[in-house]
Amino acid sequence: MKKSNFLKYAALCAFVVAIGFFAYMVNASKALSYLSSDPKACINCHVMNTQYATWQHSSHAERATCIDCHLPRDNMVNKYIAKAIDGYNHSVAFTFNTYKNAIQISDNGAQRVQDNCIACHASLSSQMVSNADVNHHYDDPSVATGRRCWECHKGVPHGKVRGLTTTPNALGVKEVK
Repeated sequence: MKKSNFLKYAALCAFVVAIGFFAYMVNASKALSYLSSDPKACINCHVMNTQYATWQHSSHAERATCIDCHLPRDNMVNKYIAKAIDGYNHSVAFTFNTYKNAIQISDNGAQRVQDNCIACHASLSSQMVSNADVNHHYDDPSVATGRRCWECHKGVPHGKVRGLTTTPNALGVKEVK
């Protein structure tokens, strides 16, 4: 009988410790911030400081956050599926240090950004499509609408120089209140 009670208390204790460890990890990793639309969630990991700092000093900083450009805008389900996939890929890359100095966007992420550029700048992009034969050469078969916006607009919104050494120690990241 006493051995049975000991096992119950030991199991309960192990469960409480596991819950405590889980709560600690959620807090330490700022995991709940990734459910928000706050751009500061993107700099929880120091790897994204360059992207945050260059965006913060760009023309887009007052009009668009990270998720406005990098996540689907059609519905919440697609948005959170993309967030989960990107979050998993980022955590694996950052944990195992498998990313390059100059972080590059995935093909899926690039398509999302392209779609969002076109959606936000619909009046401009529709005019460009109508003048495509003069201004934009559609020679890349992997891009359905032709050239990607940032092929010409390299400085928007992350600047022309991108890499972990561009803004070391978060230099250039200003505190927004």
